[in-house]
Amino acid sequence: MAALPTTLNNAQMEAVRHLHGPCLVLAGAGSGKTRVIVHKIEQLLHSGLEAKQIAAITFTNKAAAEMRERAKALVGGRAARDLAISTFHSLGVRLLRSDGQAAGLKPQFSILDSDDVLGVLRDAGGTTDAAVAKRWQWAISGWKNQGLNADGAAAVADDADARVAAAVMLRYQERLQAYQAVDFDDLILLPLRLLQQQPELRAKWQAQFGHVLVDEYQDTNAVQYELLKMLVGERGRFTAVGDDDQSIYGWRGATLDNLKRLPQDFPQLKVIALEQNYRSTGHILRAANAVIANNPKIFEKKLWSEFGDGEPVRVLHCDGEEHEAERMVSRIQALRSEDGNNTLSSFAILYRANHQARVFEQKLRAAQIPYKVSGGQSFFDRAEIKDLCAWLRLLVNPDDDPAFLRAVTTPKRGIGHQTLLALGEFAAKWKVSLFEALFSPSLAMSLKGKAVEGLQQFGREINDLQQRAKHTSGAEPARELLLGWLKDIRYEAHLFDGEDSEKLAAARWTNVLDFIDWMAKRCGGQTEQDSGSTFEVERQTVLQVAQTISVIISLAERGDDQDVVTLSTLHAAKGLEWPHVMLVGVNEGLLPFKSGSEDASEMTPERLEEERRLMYVGITRARQTLLVSTLRRRKKGRDTVQGVPSRFVKEMKLDEAVDKGDPRERLKKLRDAMAARAGASTPIA
Repeated sequence: MAALPTTLNNAQMEAVRHLHGPCLVLAGAGSGKTRVIVHKIEQLLHSGLEAKQIAAITFTNKAAAEMRERAKALVGGRAARDLAISTFHSLGVRLLRSDGQAAGLKPQFSILDSDDVLGVLRDAGGTTDAAVAKRWQWAISGWKNQGLNADGAAAVADDADARVAAAVMLRYQERLQAYQAVDFDDLILLPLRLLQQQPELRAKWQAQFGHVLVDEYQDTNAVQYELLKMLVGERGRFTAVGDDDQSIYGWRGATLDNLKRLPQDFPQLKVIALEQNYRSTGHILRAANAVIANNPKIFEKKLWSEFGDGEPVRVLHCDGEEHEAERMVSRIQALRSEDGNNTLSSFAILYRANHQARVFEQKLRAAQIPYKVSGGQSFFDRAEIKDLCAWLRLLVNPDDDPAFLRAVTTPKRGIGHQTLLALGEFAAKWKVSLFEALFSPSLAMSLKGKAVEGLQQFGREINDLQQRAKHTSGAEPARELLLGWLKDIRYEAHLFDGEDSEKLAAARWTNVLDFIDWMAKRCGGQTEQDSGSTFEVERQTVLQVAQTISVIISLAERGDDQDVVTLSTLHAAKGLEWPHVMLVGVNEGLLPFKSGSEDASEMTPERLEEERRLMYVGITRARQTLLVSTLRRRKKGRDTVQGVPSRFVKEMKLDEAVDKGDPRERLKKLRDAMAARAGASTPIA
């Protein structure tokens, strides 16, 4: 066993040294959980495990990249490269690419994004109403996250709408099978079913991984927990790292039952609490502890810090939303004037709901303070990037009908709606994909010669590009291939012809070039991360990069390191920290959040507890100062209603909690008072 650094505290050392049995690390906010994970990886390597036998599972690509970088610094580049560090969904892709044939999938199946799923659902349900399809999507996702198939969903459907959604789910799954496609939830559910139903595969993957580490364990849903159990087996060689006080994703299937089940399913479970906080001052932590103490506890834990008390947490009562926004801008300006080390990126304004950002954006723009809104449109959600990804998906899986429909019409090539409708009817009749139908000798009987010629030309282009992509690797060859492809399909001209604004078209083309550069770097054996650092990956062909692109896109998180104020929802702020945090709109109805039709008395204890955990997450984002603001009057739809401070403000148990006024006004009054006092003491001549 390697010597552990003395900078690890006793609880961290205990967690790192526990190698051969199930371990739950209760990692409080700011307690150094990633440090524990990477040092445990180092200890597992020294205990005799090969790097490829260690799996570390996170929830985002960004978190996985950060973990790999930190592991690389600790254990070296070669070992870090072989570690199985990935998201749950990427691990699911790996398992399905290897053994998905047992579930009826070809190795080059497609992964549908949210837009594609809605398109398939509209077709399966016979509707053009996007809102209805979206409701079906949510319902089906919820059922899959509970491990249910269409029959299981029909059995639990308790009203007419749910029964319709369950019927649509059956037809939806039939279409996915025909398209050789899966949705994002299938990336967890299908591997679970394979491991449950195929003892040989289960034994293979349990032998593959000698130890599994799961970060942010409190965010797992029921299916992810079952998948973990299948991967670790009765040996239970795993480390789950999480915090029950930061479980804030119940609305998307995460369940605290997974924490409750661990001691039951693994009686030898070792539970270790990390309570020393390395982020926040004493006043901030006491407020956080006081709030979360009102929730029932699964495991006891109380944060503490060696940073001293610091500045008291302050509460500011504002007249309304505009007044609140003005005060936050004033606070940023005042704190920057007082301390030149406070960059704009030192500040975050956090709120419960997206709509609260608008007035803060207005006031920051008026003050010429740059900002970014966390959770804005992803680079990969841009139409031009989706266009190119449709082509790439089709290279990987020619049976991907949603990708076919987008690629064949972008850029336009004279193939109209009626042609595609006839092609679809032909493909359905002969039970083949749209792409496969292109080269059927009998297609000419259903379509005019010119239409058939145009479709088959598109098919030849795809086949040619697929062959070249299969044999092209390295950054520069990949870049040359991809740029040549864009030139061949005249995509730049397509962008400029389709936009009235030349400036907007140029911006979209720049996005395309950035995307090509991103792909080329992956083909060359490295990928650039948001922080500007890089980590090595295996040199890949263009086709291999295209095979994983759907998962990369679905989990993509792009940002920048510019000096700007952050505006963010509390959900999006989880895992982040700032020296100065302003937690705004802390009113009943906003935090805890209640929908327009929901009465306070109707909020379930579980809902209230999750909202309280959200408040706790907001408080613990702050390192040096925390300001909590409430509204005396707030907008509710088109009406203005009396504002009631959130119950969570009282639960913080603050002394001298109320902010006495605008810091700039206080400074001016202090100067005026000093000037007046100096004048009064001047002797009269």
